[in-house]
Amino acid sequence: MTDKPARVAVLDDYQGVALDSADWSPLAGSADVTVFREHLPTEDEVVEALQEYPVVVAMRERTPFPRSTLERLPRLRLLVTTGARNAAIDLEACPELGITVCGTGGSGLATAELTWALLLACARRLDVELANVRAGGWMTTLGTELRGRTLGVLGLGRLGTQVARVAQAFGMRVLAWSQHLTDVRCREAGAERAASLDQLLAEADFVTIHLVLSERTRGLIGADQLRRMKPTAWLVNTSRGPICDEAALERACAERWIAGAALDVFADEPLPPDHPLRRLDNVLATPHIGYVTQDTYRIWFEHAVEDIAAFLAGEPVRVLAGPSR
Repeated sequence: MTDKPARVAVLDDYQGVALDSADWSPLAGSADVTVFREHLPTEDEVVEALQEYPVVVAMRERTPFPRSTLERLPRLRLLVTTGARNAAIDLEACPELGITVCGTGGSGLATAELTWALLLACARRLDVELANVRAGGWMTTLGTELRGRTLGVLGLGRLGTQVARVAQAFGMRVLAWSQHLTDVRCREAGAERAASLDQLLAEADFVTIHLVLSERTRGLIGADQLRRMKPTAWLVNTSRGPICDEAALERACAERWIAGAALDVFADEPLPPDHPLRRLDNVLATPHIGYVTQDTYRIWFEHAVEDIAAFLAGEPVRVLAGPSR
């Protein structure tokens, strides 16, 4: 780095809150921060915008950094991701290209809370009834009580366990499945272990996804799996869009194979304005806001400032990948 202030790009600050979410004064004199509120949708646009920036702060996985992009950013030396993991950054390429990647902490609660907001909205058809009231109408749906119903949880890690414990407070039966799930883990979370994915899908009244996206889970829920669900069942996905086959899910909702879906994540984000999932009346769609809270943003940007300051001082912290020192 030179004696000049380092140019820092903060990406995808849709709400314009990055600079208000933390105290950036520790970087005064050592960094010149520019905030990008508009998403850069293509690799060429990312490369053109970031050519002069040695430091970039990425908001989760909104902007991907594959090897092809990183190779076209020769000045990039520090890439900070909000959170401790980012599947959209090529962590193998970064060290080879002399790029250090640092992460941040987080609250760990927000996405589980949104899962319940969406699930309850499905059960009580809040989307329909809110629209009724705003339009001058009144009461057109019948809700579903949760007590005695079965919640199917795909993935019983930190978030899945939080969701399972709330379900118990509602008096729901919790059925869980993942490829390596154990009876011990299920007992700890107060859940039953499903013998198979098919069993969970067939018995659940609500299915909620909390798996990590990987080659093993990509497309896990396709047409065959959706057809195994009850026609009265809802699918909730606050994990990653590609875990579901989006075309199959559109058809399942449009043709009423299932009651509907509540989705916070999509294969292509931001969701295109003409996307069919925006128009289906049994799809509740939110714009990937599972982690979008004041508490989470405060931690992320406070840690991002610390990451940048430490890197500029030659002592990087929270390193996820980087050149050998």
